[in-house]
Amino acid sequence: MLDNQWLVLIASLPGPSGTLRMRVWRALKGGGAGILRDGVYLLPAGAATEALAKEQAGQIRDAGGSAYVIDFTSDDDEQTEKFRALFERSEDYRLWTDAVADLVKELRGMGEAEGRRRSARLRRELEAIVGIDYFPGSARERAEATLRELEAAVTGRFSPDEPEPAKGAVPSRDRSEFQGRRWATRGRPWVDRVASAWLIRRFIDHEAQFLWLARPADCPDDAVGFDFDGATFSHVGDRVSFEVLLASFGLEDDAALARIGALVHYLDVGGVPVPEADGFVTMLAGAKAARDDDDALLDAAGSLLDHLYAAYAGEHGR
Repeated sequence: MLDNQWLVLIASLPGPSGTLRMRVWRALKGGGAGILRDGVYLLPAGAATEALAKEQAGQIRDAGGSAYVIDFTSDDDEQTEKFRALFERSEDYRLWTDAVADLVKELRGMGEAEGRRRSARLRRELEAIVGIDYFPGSARERAEATLRELEAAVTGRFSPDEPEPAKGAVPSRDRSEFQGRRWATRGRPWVDRVASAWLIRRFIDHEAQFLWLARPADCPDDAVGFDFDGATFSHVGDRVSFEVLLASFGLEDDAALARIGALVHYLDVGGVPVPEADGFVTMLAGAKAARDDDDALLDAAGSLLDHLYAAYAGEHGR
């Protein structure tokens, strides 16, 4: 995106068109458009912003109004600076950072479901700001660092034994050597541990039994550990435990499992957003809050993952 190339949407809506006006305004605001005057909107030139402007122009014309999308290059430095000022996001980042500080203060006395829900919401809010920060600078860098600190605080509060990623390649494993085994991980499991346990029982060891450990050090010698430091299967490089299990047992070619892996990765360590993430984590938080028994939690979460897998598999089948 070049600093001096711009798009202007000039719109005139028909008569009493309050609903359309609000819909167009919300779409443009969500896309980060600046307002030059009533009915005149400015966006930095780019493929995504052009698509947004043309989509709104089409809706206005379909409703009987008039709309024009004009692209131009500004060779006036003062004008360019004024245009860029319309897209300054420092205040958005400041308000977001204040909200993070409030959550960090409240974490100690907060339940896990509420803490993770609010943390996930703040992550989404930052993604929305970043998505319309067309001229990023130090404020964005500071906010992204603050997000990492927030997620570390949430992890420290609710999953203090979260594993550190190991280095090296993921070795291939023979599934026949992992049948009818006891598998062990930290108790009160969250996304990666729940999904990994589901994957183990559904695709690797149908007779698997699970031990939910108070501490990783409590893992018996004959159990197969996962998702803790020193476990047989845990984070390697940028892969979370679920993805390591996929790679270990040759399951990465299953497109539906790969999509679940992307979901687990996003919810566990961040990265590329996944549309289903919010709904999944909300339902998982509810299931966890309603159950003190980790086997019962796995059964409930397993049902969610079964349906998600079926939906993904159906999409790829079509």
